[in-house]
Amino acid sequence: MSTDFSEILKKQLSPKLSGELYTDRFSCGRYATDASIYQMMPYGVVTPVNLEDIKQTISFSREQGMPLLPRGGGTSQCGQTVNRALVLDNSKYLNRVLELDPENLRCVVEPGIVLDELNGILKPHGLWFPVDVSTSSRATIGGMAANNSCGSRSMRYGLMRDNVTAIDALLADGSEQHFGPYQGVNDGASSPLLEKLLALGQREKSEISERFPNVMRRVGGYNIDALTPGQTPNNLSHLLVGSEGTLAYSHAIELKLSPLPDHKLLGVCHFPSFHDAMDSAQHLVTLDPVAVELIDRTMIELSRDIPLFRETVDRFVQGNPEAILLVEFAESDPAENRRRLASLTDMMGELGFDFSHPPDRCGGVVEAIDPAFQSAIFEVRKSGLNIMMSMRDDRKPISFVEDCAVQLEDLAEYTARLTEIFHKHNTRGTWYAHASVGCLHVRPILNLRLDEDVKAMRAIAEECFEMVLEYKGSHSGEHGDGICRSEFHEKMFGRRMVDNFREVKRLFDPHGILNPGKIVDPPKMDDASLFRFPPGYSVPEISTVLDWKGWSGAGGGFQGAVEMCNNNGACRKLGGGSMCPSFRVTRDEKHLTRGRANSLRLAISGQLGDNALASDDMAEAMQLCVGCKACKRECPTGVDMARMKLEVSAARYRSCGATFSETLVANLPRYAGIAASLPWLFNLRNHSRILRTLTESLTGMSRHRQLPAWRKDIYK
Repeated sequence: MSTDFSEILKKQLSPKLSGELYTDRFSCGRYATDASIYQMMPYGVVTPVNLEDIKQTISFSREQGMPLLPRGGGTSQCGQTVNRALVLDNSKYLNRVLELDPENLRCVVEPGIVLDELNGILKPHGLWFPVDVSTSSRATIGGMAANNSCGSRSMRYGLMRDNVTAIDALLADGSEQHFGPYQGVNDGASSPLLEKLLALGQREKSEISERFPNVMRRVGGYNIDALTPGQTPNNLSHLLVGSEGTLAYSHAIELKLSPLPDHKLLGVCHFPSFHDAMDSAQHLVTLDPVAVELIDRTMIELSRDIPLFRETVDRFVQGNPEAILLVEFAESDPAENRRRLASLTDMMGELGFDFSHPPDRCGGVVEAIDPAFQSAIFEVRKSGLNIMMSMRDDRKPISFVEDCAVQLEDLAEYTARLTEIFHKHNTRGTWYAHASVGCLHVRPILNLRLDEDVKAMRAIAEECFEMVLEYKGSHSGEHGDGICRSEFHEKMFGRRMVDNFREVKRLFDPHGILNPGKIVDPPKMDDASLFRFPPGYSVPEISTVLDWKGWSGAGGGFQGAVEMCNNNGACRKLGGGSMCPSFRVTRDEKHLTRGRANSLRLAISGQLGDNALASDDMAEAMQLCVGCKACKRECPTGVDMARMKLEVSAARYRSCGATFSETLVANLPRYAGIAASLPWLFNLRNHSRILRTLTESLTGMSRHRQLPAWRKDIYK
């Protein structure tokens, strides 16, 4: 949209909002990316405070024909939460529990509440919401519902769809609709829309049965199997789950809760080869664990290079395994967990693995009994994406075939064939995650700034999805469709099913304003103009003051250090550790390590205008960075924002010189003696409201803060 449209946003929409509206380039740039490879600059960002803000924004978008994108934590892997649209950031204000009914194991929440925050509220009641995604410290329930998220323990608790019971939503025409269990035309919730949807389900029942993969991890397309007859009753909220914000705005989500497990035991199974681990998964699940999670050799080595994880990894990894499976038992009876853990050791022996055996059969179980040790191990697993992305090479593990799902008995053969495909295209893959359900996070290592690697990505995707179809698996097994996978629905489901998806989209959103280009009518997944690093992306040489050796790019490596941020949002956590303190107070993307890194990347590459690195907007973005260095330790990809802030300060000094406040502080030693000899004069500021207000405007020091008092007797 043009600058004029930005003015229309500010004049016509902003006065109607209780929340904030941002249209400047820096703010829009902070919402242009998610944790995928894509970047699309939005037209503006709204942070709604209440439902009325949502209604006003939907009305404005409908009248103007402007696309609208609801967004939570912005951690999607496939590009669901980027678009040329007006962004609704639900995470800042719409994060309340609306109802909590512990007796009936249910609650109703707003879409912006973070999973860990919700579970913190549920814990005193002995409950939790068990869709335990690895991004639980920043994933919002609305985003999880939009992606049909799964988590490590889905083999016991199911997917998001299995744990959402109802949704209250606003449609694109502004009307409200309740989606939940539906008994038929006599149901009080009946509407023309619901009747048309159920008619589609009746008509397409056979096609759905034939074309939808019979695997647990199928999250591709729309869940129109929820519309088919024979279910008592149909739950129409399941159609919105996994719809990626393309059908309606979900403002109240009812969840099914589960009792919090009191007892857990963990067995860390070591394998001498990756194939051995994949082949063994089908046997280990017969012990009925709640999770079987993979960590491969690459992840082990990378995590040992990260101070936050090194001690834990050295403690649970014995020797040099090529792969590890984390097998967790969480029955209510502690004795049963101990029995199953013993059976796990026995089974590993029966499969031919023992730590005393030769290298090709060396393996076994390291037991994790202590709860704190178990939590530390799973924290390494939960950080898998960021650990993989901590590679300092220009080639990075890229997400586009990462969540294909196949039957467990096919897993070893599938992964072996996929490895051959990677080798064919001169790369290799990183592997981790959900061996329990045949859905591994696999990422080929590529550099998408190189044309040959973009072509390799396309070829790998096509060959991989052809193989998945052969196994009757799912090309989208956890992280949804977005831009990466929507294009391939016709290959996986057939043209008739894709036409059904389009029909559903038209019924809900006839003018196509809700997150267009996702699930139906998508762009090509390898459209490089949509990449975070598109053709022509470059960073001119930068004058830096610090040593950035170890990274690549301009400024002696400063560029590479900035670009290490992969947008996965670990800095958005609201508890545990210290990162990022300014965000925890403001909940504003501007005051976040990720937000600052995006501003830096866009600034140094010329996407935010001339001299953006030294601009007022950049200084404002860095202002609340307190230099605590928590990001250096806690960001798994090592983004050191405190150090980067020094480069921004240096660039600004070169461009603008020192401010009065900076000069005042820098020259303190020169006038300290005079101030100490006249303490009554220099301390007046602390005792006068007028002087505090005056000096605030001159120095930038808050009038609410008392400055240290001068004393003649201690100054020498």
